[in-house]
Amino acid sequence: MNRRPLLAVVAALLLCGVTSGCGVVVVGLPSPGRPAPADAPPGEITVTGATDEPVDVLAGNALADLEGYWSEQFPEVYGDRFAPLQGGYFSVDPGNLDPRQYPEGVGCGSDPRETENNAFYCQAPDEPNSDSITYDRAFLTELGEGYGRFLPALVMAHEFGHAVQGRVGSPGPSIATETQADCFAGAWTAWVADGEAEHSRLRESELDDLLRGYFLLRDPVGTSPAEQSAHGSYFDRVSAFQEGFDDGPTACRDRFGRDRVFTQGTFRDEELFTQGNARYDELVDLIGGALPAFWDRAFIEVFDEEFEAPPIDPFTGSAPDCAPSDRDVVYCADGNLVGYDEELTTEAYELGDYAVATAIAIPYALAARDQLGLDPADPDAIRSAVCLTGWFSAQVFDREVPDVLISPGDLDESVLFLLRYGVSEDVLGAAGLSGFQLVDVFRGGFVEGAAACDVGV
Repeated sequence: MNRRPLLAVVAALLLCGVTSGCGVVVVGLPSPGRPAPADAPPGEITVTGATDEPVDVLAGNALADLEGYWSEQFPEVYGDRFAPLQGGYFSVDPGNLDPRQYPEGVGCGSDPRETENNAFYCQAPDEPNSDSITYDRAFLTELGEGYGRFLPALVMAHEFGHAVQGRVGSPGPSIATETQADCFAGAWTAWVADGEAEHSRLRESELDDLLRGYFLLRDPVGTSPAEQSAHGSYFDRVSAFQEGFDDGPTACRDRFGRDRVFTQGTFRDEELFTQGNARYDELVDLIGGALPAFWDRAFIEVFDEEFEAPPIDPFTGSAPDCAPSDRDVVYCADGNLVGYDEELTTEAYELGDYAVATAIAIPYALAARDQLGLDPADPDAIRSAVCLTGWFSAQVFDREVPDVLISPGDLDESVLFLLRYGVSEDVLGAAGLSGFQLVDVFRGGFVEGAAACDVGV
């Protein structure tokens, strides 16, 4: 039976599941004269077991819009009409269940109680209710309350992505299948954000919440990408979603083959005790050696220039006189100095060691830009520096930087840092970028390298 569930989160953030270019994103506005989205009228979409609770209304609206979106896109992307789901949709509250509503069970004849804390697409031609989507509305309500009202709609879009795969085939192992569904969800989300949906709405401010919500849907850190039910790391899933958001469903169709790189991995034996986190003092020494090593080589091999490594000086409370006193990470062009407030980095260390590495690598990238003759005060300098930090991280991931290795979950910590701290003016200044946009440009640097970062490559 081909049953693709959404990896769910239960109490205390315990993860569980049921087995079976670098650009700034600008969210569009509804077209002039377009009416505000209205709920799908009765009869347009039928969800067995649905109530008049807001989450069922939202899910029904999303499903109606997903049907409309894929009816338009599927012929363009796959050259055929989109066949509507034959098994329907099912809403379940396992804690308040009336079995009479589900005489043949839910998706593929499953017991509705198995839906607890989950949502899944199911395709099994010999079972009842094949080719269907089932969700726990109580669980989706909790997700919406914690991470924004649009997250339940995103869950529907992910599961509908599996329905698309049910018509054209999956791209390969579970991790590719799940992240491609995330990509499909991102493409639909961009369509909603552009004001094209009849029944769904997404505000720009909600995109950061969506990415935060994805953290709860990652695999446990250290999970093998070859696991039968692997869904991907936080970075893998967010990257796939943003790829669909930026580049549309054709990119989702074409970029999830066997050559796609996933950052999810298992711990090396020596990392099992520490879960891959270096001690804070050890980490500072490692990053203090890795950054000049990377940029020395990058300047020679990519820019055909010599690099003068800036000193990296921590401070507490007040930045050096050459920098704004209220800034937590700084680059001083006068004196070629990189600094960081240890109050920030010790707090960020709670996210993981690579959050600290990310915090220091961004002002260091400003130093590199300056030596390339690029104004560190340019309005796009921070965007470029975050992108370059993604490039640096890719080189560490590829083991091209001596004496430092990426551990499972490290890139997830970069995403968390950018979402939590990157939007603060005290950290990166008035860059004018949302957390969603910062993660997107970091991803661009990781995937595309320096060519994505506006440094003349």
